[in-house]
Order: sequence, then structure tokens, then C-alpha cells
Amino acid sequence: MAVGIFDSGLGGLTVLDAVQKRLPDVPFVYLGDSAHAPYGVRTPDDIYDLTTAAVQRLFDEGCDLVILACNTASAAALRRMQESWIPSDKRVLGVFVPLIEALTERQWGDNSPPREVAVKHVALFATPATVSSRAFQRELAFRAIGVDVEAQACGGVVDAIEEGDFVLAEALVRSHVDALKRKMPEPDAAILGCTHYPLMAQAFQDALGPKATVLSQADLVAESLADYLTRRPEMIGGGTGSTFLTTGDPKRVSDRATQFLRRQITFTAA
Repeated sequence: MAVGIFDSGLGGLTVLDAVQKRLPDVPFVYLGDSAHAPYGVRTPDDIYDLTTAAVQRLFDEGCDLVILACNTASAAALRRMQESWIPSDKRVLGVFVPLIEALTERQWGDNSPPREVAVKHVALFATPATVSSRAFQRELAFRAIGVDVEAQACGGVVDAIEEGDFVLAEALVRSHVDALKRKMPEPDAAILGCTHYPLMAQAFQDALGPKATVLSQADLVAESLADYLTRRPEMIGGGTGSTFLTTGDPKRVSDRATQFLRRQITFTAA
């Protein structure tokens, strides 16, 4: 048994890297659905079907707790899964929660009325599916008032990262930031709402300028998971090592993953 981490491709490795550093004794099973990436241009039903299939695969691996390290899956599928699909003895958590907690400076279990927070102008960079779901804005509105969110769909960035073309990815980041700044010239904070995007965090920061605080999910998710497992240690399970699974070509995915994390990562077929 281990904690499962799912992503549509390789972006979730940014989350995995952070949680492994924060929780070095916890075993993980990482599943990347590279055969069907990117999710950000798919329909909600398609995203739901692919996500449930992947999570079931992780349940079959003995994971009682699965982290959806994919904003698109968290936005388009998680609520539906929680309402009608997830077994009572399993847990599936998304990656929006730690971001909302950080942005509103309140814990998720805090059900007090929405209140004003320090940040007033937030730029959200995400996949087209995440932007169209408006899940981030909906969850934020439950907890904060007076926050202006401007969302920018960043088409092409995930594809470029998955292909290892970081020159193209950086050019696309600059283009998407320019498009957002035409709508919101001076955001206080920028949310990198896709787990691929931390690989381009410096490009986002350079394009936004020094006044914008760039919030990346990986470290926030790691802290949130550590807190959760402190409260629910039985969800860790009894595994001894981490496993990497892919629906894509294992050699190609292993090469890309090793390039991303700058350490040897070996995937096997899911």
C-alpha cells in the first residue's frame, strides 16, 4: 500500500518531488496518463471517465488515498467522483484546496462566512478545461469576498512541456501573460493552476514582473498532505518504496521524467 498520485501526464511530478522531500518515508505510486494527455482540451465527461479509470488503477495498486495532482481533473471530475463514485473506505483529494487555503489564509474546515483577504487581484493561469469549469472561482467565493480573478487559458503550454520543448513553452508563457495583463495590468498574485506550470515558474515570474507573487502548488500540496496524514496516518498504508506507472511509452516517459526532475526516474507500463 502507498499514497497514489495521479496526473494526466508528467506535470504531477512537480507535486511528487515536493511531497517526497517533505515526506521521505511515505511510499508513493505515481500514475501518469500520458497516452491521453493533455486533459485540458477534453470534455468534462471525457475527463471524468479517464480520471476514474486512473484512480481505480491506483486503488487496485493498494492506494487508499489518491491525490489528483492535475488541476483539470480536480476541476472537472473530483466533485462528481466524490458525490457518486468513490468507495467509502477510500479518499481522493484535489490540488485546489491548498491554494485556496494559502490565498485566503484560512483552513479548509473553517466554515465561517466569506471575508475580505489581503489579495485583491488574482491572475489564474490554467488549462482551457480548468478555466471553463470556473471551479477555482467557485471555491474561492465560498471563503473570500472582494477578490477579482482574471483567468487565462494557456493553450499549448502542457503539450510543449510534455514534448520537452521548453523554448516553445517559454514563448507561449510570455504570450499568455501578455494576454492576461491586457485584462489585468497589475495582479497581486498569480496562480499557476496546472501542475506542469511550476516547471516554467521563472518564465511566469519574469513575464509578470517582480510585484506579482507567483503561487505554485507543489510545496503547498506537500504541506497540506503532511498535515492530512498526521491526522489520518492509517491512509499511508504499509508500502516500502515508490512506483512509477504510465499509460504511454515507458522509455520515452522515463527519459522525460528524468529530464524534468534531474534524477533517474523509471516508469513501467500501467
